[in-house]
Amino acid sequence: MKLFGTPQSRGFALLAVSVALAASACTPSPGGSAAPSTSGTASTSTQATPTPSSSASGSTASPETTTFTETPAPAPDATATVNALVPGFPAQLIPVMPNTSIRSSSVDKSAAVATVALVGTVKAPPEGVVDYYKTSMEAQGFKLVPGPSAVGNVTSLDFIRGDGETVNVSVRQKEGVSTFTIGANVAAGSVK
Repeated sequence: MKLFGTPQSRGFALLAVSVALAASACTPSPGGSAAPSTSGTASTSTQATPTPSSSASGSTASPETTTFTETPAPAPDATATVNALVPGFPAQLIPVMPNTSIRSSSVDKSAAVATVALVGTVKAPPEGVVDYYKTSMEAQGFKLVPGPSAVGNVTSLDFIRGDGETVNVSVRQKEGVSTFTIGANVAAGSVK
């Protein structure tokens, strides 16, 4: 099989397609809602998704028509942001290590089990990040799950508390900067 272009140009083309797909996924549809409602009442927004169907009109060919079905919007209790802490982020549960540059954060309290995530960078060795979050999680009653703490060049710790509440802290260092990701699945009442 003969390939066209250089590996680098194919890589750029793939990147361009990926960015275009991501941008189109983030663009609201004409009937959709781009932002959550800030009114005191509950509201549900929907998004239309076309589905082809056939309809018989006349004695010869049946033209293809488009009908729309409704798809529910994301839960109003799910929020995420980039380069900041999302409003309502449970900083007591997942404290932000001093001197951290926040890359993204999210909170989803739409179910009995809430999901919280934080991605940050800090000029500290991975051991410093691990020690900070190990101390913080254990002070809140989480227990470190025994097992390997490194996979390749990523240090990863898992914690558990009570009836299935979990926290994972993963850290990777590059050029003196540690990037860490924290993911937590906890009882919705723990997210304050």
